[in-house]
Amino acid sequence: MRLQISKSKNAESFYVVKSVYVDGKRTNKVHKKLGTYVELKAKLGTEDPYEWAKNYVKELNRLEEEGKEPEVIAKYSPHKVIDKDKQRSFNIGYLFLQKIYHQLGLDKVCREISKKYKFEYDLNSIFSRLIYSRILAPSSKLSTFEYASRFLEQPNFDLHQIYRGLEVIAQESKFIQSRIYENSITFSKRNTAILYYDCTNYFFEIEQSDGLKQYGVSKDHKPNPIVQMGLFIDGDGVPLAFNISDGNTNEQLTLRPLEETILNDFKLSKFVVCTDAGLASLSNRKYNDRGNRAFVTTQSIKKLKKFLRDWALDPKGWRLTNSLAAYNLQEIDESKHYDSIFYKERWIKEDGLEQRLIITYSIKYRNYTRGIRNSHISRAINLISKHPAAVNASRSTDYKRFVKKTSITGDGEVAERNLFAIDEDLIEKEAMYDGFYAVCTNLEDNAQTIANINKQRWKIEECFRILKSEFKARPVYLQRDDRITAHFTTCFVSLVIYRLLEKKLKEQFTCSTIIDTLKEMDVKEVSGEGYEPIYTRTDFTDTLHEIYGFRTDYEITTLKQIKKIMRETKKQ
Repeated sequence: MRLQISKSKNAESFYVVKSVYVDGKRTNKVHKKLGTYVELKAKLGTEDPYEWAKNYVKELNRLEEEGKEPEVIAKYSPHKVIDKDKQRSFNIGYLFLQKIYHQLGLDKVCREISKKYKFEYDLNSIFSRLIYSRILAPSSKLSTFEYASRFLEQPNFDLHQIYRGLEVIAQESKFIQSRIYENSITFSKRNTAILYYDCTNYFFEIEQSDGLKQYGVSKDHKPNPIVQMGLFIDGDGVPLAFNISDGNTNEQLTLRPLEETILNDFKLSKFVVCTDAGLASLSNRKYNDRGNRAFVTTQSIKKLKKFLRDWALDPKGWRLTNSLAAYNLQEIDESKHYDSIFYKERWIKEDGLEQRLIITYSIKYRNYTRGIRNSHISRAINLISKHPAAVNASRSTDYKRFVKKTSITGDGEVAERNLFAIDEDLIEKEAMYDGFYAVCTNLEDNAQTIANINKQRWKIEECFRILKSEFKARPVYLQRDDRITAHFTTCFVSLVIYRLLEKKLKEQFTCSTIIDTLKEMDVKEVSGEGYEPIYTRTDFTDTLHEIYGFRTDYEITTLKQIKKIMRETKKQ
């Protein structure tokens, strides 16, 4: 800032003037009018107006240098129309994602890839915008390109360069994943003692199968081609690695290739792999019974050999952790042990593999499963009485499984119409297993520790829910296999960044609160001065600013401050 004295025929006026950039051009702007010489002389008395004005400007510059800028004075005219086609508001919520993006060193990763392939476009700008947009406003690549212009830092690439970038991202997907892990451990503790693995699939809005897109068993029950995604997460729920395979691949075959990637590229060798029963093939268990690896996997009691099933359901011989007393489930006081978890265990040997079979029983879990089944039975009764024509083949978790259809009479004659009734035998058979749960492991830790490991499998289910719901990873509209792989690579990296943000926030806020607030964190440009927040300040935004060490919720953030914030978010 500097002092400017304007002399006219009748007066000598004092102004504080500063240089600003408007539309990329430098211009002068009056920050404040101090008054005329006569006015200042009357106000200051014996003090010289010239010296006072010089000292005043000097003090303003000192405050500005210390980051304590004086108030901003903006002038608006009620008669001046705003400029046509000029963007006046920008999103700054992405800055909090950008900080983690750069902590993960993804800008350097993009530079390494760019150097390898020797292309001219800015891969870092493309990749980062694909990730920020996937979290804040997931959509098509065209919509993502358009949405990127809402960020305070404008994109410097064209739409066709996004598609060119996807090809490279697909080829370097494994490299990106390994570098993310390598860089993440420099600023965030990774709990790799326990790794959770699961597999899901994503459907396409097409009819023709091709390449990765193949017909398989869809978890969304869609009659469309699908691709499979295998995902490893660490013990805190932060994604570690993923792979994409053909939609008709047996999901049990997807675990080992990705685990080999973790062993070779991530240099991890000691961990416990926890999976559900669908991925717990004998081959996978044997694979994780080597070296320093171990496994914990759910086990279907119904599929156990008869002598083991009888032992598992026997009401005698149950224990509580840290207790030597034996309990009979038929004699326990349910009010006293409503929250207790009883267990029994034994070592079994299957095709040379020794493993512990741990059975748990919980009254709370029993009541939970009974409640769900009773709800299904009520719906089945209602279906029979009001809409029998709607009865058809059902899944094992569908309420229609309790409807029994009979096409012959009790005398063996062909019935004139189908007869429907509730399948009491099936209800009784299912009720036998209420409250029971089984896991297999080669670990020797106590049963409670094993149960606690298995209990955390919900975190990987939540990861899939976020990908499919909040990040809208499905349906997939891309056709080429490389672009499909790139799409899921950006989804994976977005999930890593989101989970690390949750970790910074100590999981105090819901997914919708985090994403919706970041999306709504817009600022309005005050020409030549800075940016005025036009979002609502909340407990979440206060916590966010406190954790990151900078604020965007002052009445105005000056141009100098916003540049400093942007530099801060790009530090390693």
